[in-house]
Amino acid sequence: MGIVGNLSSEQLQSFHSQGYLVIESFASPEEIESMRNRVDQLLDEFDCSTSVIFSTKNHSHARDNYFYDSAENISFFFEEKAFDDEGKLKQLKKLSINKVGHALHELDPVFRKFSCSDKVSSLLSSLGYKRPVIIQSMYIFKQPGIGGEVVPHQDNSFLYTEPQTCTGLWLALEDATVRNGCLWAIPGSHKKGLVRRFIRGNEGVYFDQPSPSYEQKDFVPIEVQAGSLVVIHGDLIHQSFENQSSESRHAYSLHVVDTVGCKWAEDNWIRRMRELEPLYSS
Repeated sequence: MGIVGNLSSEQLQSFHSQGYLVIESFASPEEIESMRNRVDQLLDEFDCSTSVIFSTKNHSHARDNYFYDSAENISFFFEEKAFDDEGKLKQLKKLSINKVGHALHELDPVFRKFSCSDKVSSLLSSLGYKRPVIIQSMYIFKQPGIGGEVVPHQDNSFLYTEPQTCTGLWLALEDATVRNGCLWAIPGSHKKGLVRRFIRGNEGVYFDQPSPSYEQKDFVPIEVQAGSLVVIHGDLIHQSFENQSSESRHAYSLHVVDTVGCKWAEDNWIRRMRELEPLYSS
């Protein structure tokens, strides 16, 4: 299949220099509305009793089979602060969910349509992908008042190939600002390489190295309007803070790896039973 790249030389230079790239108006208002309406339907249909809490601080969710199985399912994860001391939701279900993942791109036709679109394939072609697969997808809510912090991390830690090929595609479905918990990144940090891996062993999951400490002054906010796509190098250090505002910050996130000239690590947390369909092969 002949895929033509859609990034300019200036955009590619900026991405390789900074480790991320913002592409404004990547998704149309109609695409945004379609994905937001669809996730509302999914939330209405799901049973609260089958979910778990998601946290990037202690990763307790990652010891649960529900989390492991989510790699090939549409699964729901609550915010840490969604429950009271008696374990009951403090607000409506739809205002309590942290994210939905990790196979929306594969199992839901609305999200699959965007994820497998020609413009996504063209973007990946520009970045040099030969036979890319979407390894996971997430709808992230960043709920008003309780939207949890995502600590500094690198995507290659969780989705490791040898050599490393992960790229994150983070689509803003609402305006993302400092106030409601936008992304922050350390420009150029991808050039220092991967600092640690998140490994799934016989006794669960763990990091093979302690987390480095980072200076907050080194991070810059990535404030974007709805419809903007943030392309994230797999080694870029990035994070987001709690959403303490009264406004949500919905986003749809994809992570892509190549399947040519590299090998998926068997000790990644994702262990798929079904073979992934590539977006294209060149």
